[in-house]
Amino acid sequence: MTFNFDEEVSRRGTHSIKWEFLLEDKQYIYGDHADPKYGADRILPMWIADMDFPSPPAVIEALESRARHGIFGYSRPADSYFEAVINWVARRYGRTIERDWIVMTPGVVPTVNMLVQTFVAPGEKVLVQRPVYYPFFDAIKNNGGAVVSNSLRYENGRYCMDFDDLARKAADPAVKMAILCSPHNPIGRVWTAEELTRFGQICLENDVLVVSDEVHCDLIYEGQIFTTFANISDEFAQKSIVCTAPSKTFNLAGLKTSNIIIPDKGIRDKLTATIQRAGLLGANAFGIVATEAAYNHGEAWLAAALAYIQANYRFMVDYLAEHLPQLKLIPPEGTYLVWVDCRELGLDAAARKELFMGQAKLFLDEGELFGPEGAGFERFNIACPHSILAEALGRIRTAVTMRER
Repeated sequence: MTFNFDEEVSRRGTHSIKWEFLLEDKQYIYGDHADPKYGADRILPMWIADMDFPSPPAVIEALESRARHGIFGYSRPADSYFEAVINWVARRYGRTIERDWIVMTPGVVPTVNMLVQTFVAPGEKVLVQRPVYYPFFDAIKNNGGAVVSNSLRYENGRYCMDFDDLARKAADPAVKMAILCSPHNPIGRVWTAEELTRFGQICLENDVLVVSDEVHCDLIYEGQIFTTFANISDEFAQKSIVCTAPSKTFNLAGLKTSNIIIPDKGIRDKLTATIQRAGLLGANAFGIVATEAAYNHGEAWLAAALAYIQANYRFMVDYLAEHLPQLKLIPPEGTYLVWVDCRELGLDAAARKELFMGQAKLFLDEGELFGPEGAGFERFNIACPHSILAEALGRIRTAVTMRER
């Protein structure tokens, strides 16, 4: 089966955060700024991490069938749902999980918030590795915790973990949790088994609970190998929580469905109690259907989508090298996000935003959002039709050329 990822599918009228809202001072402003009717003046959104590709045909067909039924009452996943999740994890990652280990939640970000509520007392600390996915910061702070950064080291165009710093900070008895972003957003690193082992040993030695956000784990580039944290050892599995979802893999984020894998019953029961206190009972009726269809029938689509994304990446590499050598792309190993070093432009955050948004009409995630370590960088979402990526890069080239005259 062939899939058409070249077509630009209009998302107007779908309540799309990416295409119908601008984010200003943490407020969402609705508008038609991205409408093609504005031509070269339309804003191209390449910020929030969802794809501009239709989900797999099997998912769409399953949702259409469910919608035709016409009754959308309270729902819970049946055996077939859990079998689909279990088989996907076994087939893709060689990990055997049990049904009881799976806690269904309405998304990884809400789950991280609930995990902080559950396992971190007010004033206690949560370790992150900046620059990192910025909703982690709010999840920690809004629930009374304090952020501690074991900041990644950027050396020779590549990021790596600073294990000496990690050991020092994990030894603080106030550090109760570490959030591992694997693969890492925004830098695109796929951590090696050796890196994960050292990270896990330090956390285990200091009784630090590891929350491994593996929501991008299915989006791995050719030649790279993803290792799920819990597969390193049984000790790691028993002292960790692995967060998974079909949302990034199959573009299902709006269906608010995630699967949190927790082998330890004590840890699992505590999270379940928090979920019950929040009244988050049942599940999204469409999320159940879509997840099951995606995991059972979506692999061919995923392979094609990954090939297309990697072709976009190669085009971006060549384009920047030829036309915008001031922008240094950090080679991603996974995800559909590209982290770009823009520091050679010599612009502060405000001037850089004026260049990209004001002049190029391109909505990106500024590096500063991911922590002070991201200053001077931009995050691009390249899970889009090639034509959009080409137009975006052309606009940047024009804007930079105009500025340098």
